[in-house]
Amino acid sequence: MDRRALGRAGEDAVAAALAARGHVILCRNVRTRYGEIDLVTADRGDLVFVEVKTRTGDGFGRPLEAIEPRKQRRLVRLARAFMQERGVLDRGCRFDAAAVLMTREGRVLRVEIVPDAFDVPI
Repeated sequence: MDRRALGRAGEDAVAAALAARGHVILCRNVRTRYGEIDLVTADRGDLVFVEVKTRTGDGFGRPLEAIEPRKQRRLVRLARAFMQERGVLDRGCRFDAAAVLMTREGRVLRVEIVPDAFDVPI
């Protein structure tokens, strides 16, 4: 399974897990001028911007460790652009992080979702 397919499978697993928790999946792989947002969902009236990290092992560190402060700032810029483009700056939002551990063949071993993974003002 190549990297792109692995990432897509991880996002599918996270989208399913979030839907099972009551989230409404609004968008996937949204492009803005600052980059791409993996998932945008609605949860109890709030917009939720979800960063998904998929790995087949811990060789590159734990997936959630990859969402360091620089990446967090980038995600905030992405979210702000998304909200401005859609005229929903008055809506509440949060940033969730998701880590997916899979086999190289694409079997999901574990999905971990961290609500409110980091707190930053929009």
